[in-house]
Amino acid sequence: MKDDKGLYYYPFPQNRRVHVYVREAEGTIWFRLWNADDPEVWEEHGWVPYDAIRQAIAMYKGGGFDPRQAYDIKVAEMLLEESKGENQGDAAS
Repeated sequence: MKDDKGLYYYPFPQNRRVHVYVREAEGTIWFRLWNADDPEVWEEHGWVPYDAIRQAIAMYKGGGFDPRQAYDIKVAEMLLEESKGENQGDAAS
């Protein structure tokens, strides 16, 4: 999906009030969390590179916020790939 903030997916499909935005820059995929019930999250936490997410996953001990569920590299890659295809289609028109 895409809105004025960029490409996003629902990390918790049952809760459409939480989005994870994705972008590609500097040769890596970056993530950013947005929560309609906690708008400060967007302001306080900027874009996070996937390497930092991998470190958080390695340190995760269970309970609370699970970075494996929220930050899904496969979903991010798919969204970015689909977006490239859409942009190429626009250029061909």
